[in-house]
Amino acid sequence: MKQYLIVGLSSLLSALIAVAAYRYFEPQKEVVIRETVSARYTNFDQMDVSKQRQFLSSAPTNFTAAADHVIPAVVNIKTTQGGGFELWGGSGVGSASGSGVLISDEGYIVTNNHVIEDSDEIEVTLNDKREFKAELIGTDPSTDLALVKIQGERLPAIEFGNSDSLRVGEWVLAIGNPFNLESTVTTGIVSAKGRSIDILEGQDRIESFIQTDAAVNPGNSGGALVNTNGELVGINTAIITRSGRYEGYSFAVPINLVRKVIRDLREYGVVQRGILGVFIDEMTNERADELGLNAVEGVYINRVTPGSGADDAGLQKGDVIMGINGIKTKTLPEMQEQLGRYRPGNAVRVDIFRQGQRQEVEVILKNKSNSTALVSGKNEDILLDVGFELRELTRLEKRRLQVEGVKVISIYRGSRIERTNMDPEFIITKIDNKPVRGVSDAIRYLEASTGKVMLEGVYEHYPGEYYYAFAMD
Repeated sequence: MKQYLIVGLSSLLSALIAVAAYRYFEPQKEVVIRETVSARYTNFDQMDVSKQRQFLSSAPTNFTAAADHVIPAVVNIKTTQGGGFELWGGSGVGSASGSGVLISDEGYIVTNNHVIEDSDEIEVTLNDKREFKAELIGTDPSTDLALVKIQGERLPAIEFGNSDSLRVGEWVLAIGNPFNLESTVTTGIVSAKGRSIDILEGQDRIESFIQTDAAVNPGNSGGALVNTNGELVGINTAIITRSGRYEGYSFAVPINLVRKVIRDLREYGVVQRGILGVFIDEMTNERADELGLNAVEGVYINRVTPGSGADDAGLQKGDVIMGINGIKTKTLPEMQEQLGRYRPGNAVRVDIFRQGQRQEVEVILKNKSNSTALVSGKNEDILLDVGFELRELTRLEKRRLQVEGVKVISIYRGSRIERTNMDPEFIITKIDNKPVRGVSDAIRYLEASTGKVMLEGVYEHYPGEYYYAFAMD
C-alpha cells in the first residue's frame, strides 16, 4: 500500500513541476476584446466571414423594445368625403381609414396620398385615444405620400432611420391599423430593395419600394415600417394580392425619400423635383455585352434633353449611369429614388460608363421648366388655373430664334388657354407688353394680372407674331 501511495505522490509532484515550468518559459499573451455590442453565439467552425454585418443599423434585435418605442407614434386616420345628396337617395357620404406616423412633436404626420385623397375631413386618433381634426399640408401622388398636421404639443414623434443601410434579410416591423385594429404589430424581413410594381401614375412617379414579408392588410397604408432599433425606415404603402388580403408581399416607401418629400411639402406646399434631363432604358444582357460591361447593371441613356442639366454637363446618348453621389444605381428605380432626394439647383455627382471607362461628372439638376428655380404651390396653381405648362427656352432655341421667352409644352383641356385656340409649342415673348425672359417672369406677371391678359409670341415654324387674349377672374 505504501508503494502505491509513493508512486501517486511522485506522479502528482512531477505534473505540478511541469506546469510551473511551462508557465515560466511560455511568453504572456495579450487578450483584446473588440466587440462593443452584446455577444452573439454561433458555430465558429461554420461561420462565413463574408456574411458578417457591415453596418449595425438595427442591433440588437429586440422586437418588444422597438414596438414599445414606436406604437405611440403610429396613428389611426379616418377620412370622410362628400356630404351632399345622391340622385337615388342617401347622403352621398363616403369614408375611409388608414394609418399615419407622427414625425414631429408639433403634430406633423406622414401618411399615404391614397389614404386622404379627395377627403373633406381628416380625423386622427392617437394611440392614447385622443382625437384631433387634421389639416392637409400637401400631397405628392408621384410617391403616394401626404403630409397632414394636428394641433398639439409634446406629441410622441418617431425617430428617422437610414433606409440606405437596410440589408436584404434584415428584420423589420410593420405597425398600423389593419381593419381598424389599432396598434397592430407584425414582423418580417426585408425581401428586396428598389422594387417597382407599377402601381403609381404620372410621368414623375418614383417607385423604389422596400419589399418585406411583414403582414400588411387594408388599413396599414401610411403606417410605419421600422427596424428593430425602433427607427422609421419606410412608410407602408401597398401589397400584391389576388384575394384582396395579405399574401406575403408588402411594399414601403424608403424613409430617405420620404424625408425629402415631406420637407418640401412643409416648406413649399409642393415637391421640388430635380430632373437630370435624360431619357433612359433599363440595361439588358445584350447591351451590356455590346458596351463591354462586366455585369448587367446601370441605366442606359438613349437621349439627352437639350438645355438640361445633363446636356450642360456633357452627358451623351450611350452613356450608362452607374451611380449617383457614390451610391450605386443598378436599376432604373434605384436611380429614380436617388434623384428624388434632390431639388432643382442641387449638384449631384453622376458616375457613368463611357467607351469602356468609368468617369464622374457633376450635374446641376433643373426643374421641368429647364431652370433651377424653386416653385411654390401658388406658382403651380396659377399655371394650372390659366391652363398650360411652361418651360424655359434652351440655349439652342434662343440662338436659333433670336428671342427670349418661355415655351408652352402642354395645354389643359377645357382651360382658358384652350379657348384662345393656342397650340402647344407657342413661345410667349411678352405678357401685357412686358418682356418674358423665363418661367418666373411669366408666373409673376400672371399673378399680378386682372381683367384681360394679352399674350404675345411666335411659333418656330410659322412666320409672324401671334396674339392670344383671355380674361382673369
